[in-house]
Amino acid sequence: MSSASSGRTDGRRGNRVQDAAAYLLHSTAWKETSLIIQAFTREHGNVAMVAKGAKRPYSVLRPVLSAFQPLILSWSGNGEVKTLVRADCGGVRALGGKALMSAWYMNELLLRLLPREDPHPVLFDAYDSALEQLAGGSRAAGALRRFEWTLLDEAGYGLDEAEPDFEDPAVEPGLRAALRARLDELLTRPLQTRRVLMALQQI
Repeated sequence: MSSASSGRTDGRRGNRVQDAAAYLLHSTAWKETSLIIQAFTREHGNVAMVAKGAKRPYSVLRPVLSAFQPLILSWSGNGEVKTLVRADCGGVRALGGKALMSAWYMNELLLRLLPREDPHPVLFDAYDSALEQLAGGSRAAGALRRFEWTLLDEAGYGLDEAEPDFEDPAVEPGLRAALRARLDELLTRPLQTRRVLMALQQI
């Protein structure tokens, strides 16, 4: 689990949220020196923010805003896109190879299936745990199946059966097929990261 505390809202400061546990899901360039980021937070769900000046070479935000690393974010604003006020690193997760692609797969699912600013603390904890497992060298399959199971359950589309042993290789193929079939019912177009994962499985 990340050590970051849950975000606190200060209504006296323009709906400012302080010290929220978060992960960066995606970022895109905005104007010449800034970024629009999508952050997955424990207490506020997916939040879009503008990170002003984050592309500048000496910006304090530039080295902090990295995917798959625990973050502690503060932001302000009432609109759909907030303004990032502060970002601190909450830890380090070293990912590479197939583990890195598995992490991108989870990010794509969160971006595609969760509505904006809809909190899911249990799902955040499952994502955090999956990244910890992947960084520690655990089997990617078990971490992904647990995350997919929790995502579907939190979204209200869980499988109508008892929670399985995600680390049991004997049940993994059938569980993977069942979870992917349910996810495909919700997705309007194929996941880009799934295609890459399937290709990597053939290597």
